Amino acid sequence: MDALFLFPEAQPRDPAVEAWLHQHEGALGALARHWFGVLRACGPDVRELLHDGHPTACVGTAAFAYINVFSKHVNLGFFRGATLADPAGLLQGTGKRMRHVKLMPEQPIASASIEALIASAYADMRARSSGK
Repeated sequence: MDALFLFPEAQPRDPAVEAWLHQHEGALGALARHWFGVLRACGPDVRELLHDGHPTACVGTAAFAYINVFSKHVNLGFFRGATLADPAGLLQGTGKRMRHVKLMPEQPIASASIEALIASAYADMRARSSGK
């Protein structure tokens, strides 16, 4: 089994994450807040922290997704994105494990497909972190 990216300091609601989410204004900030809210709602075992300066969601202590705001887009990233089924072809990146979805306010967002990726990433990390 591959080693998990663990954050023992993750907590149910990190005030630093909340502050980060609210310092980003406009359409990009709204996208970041919405999609991080979806990550938070995955289950009662979701924890969070700022890692490398951006909000990261964990299943317990095992990171499964993050959000980051850039000048013209928002990345919704998955720590094990390379293993996720992506029938809509939304995932970008060529790394060994990580992939991301690029969200832009002026472009249509495939919400159902993104929600399916999030649910899959959460379920996958739950299984990995429980050793199943």
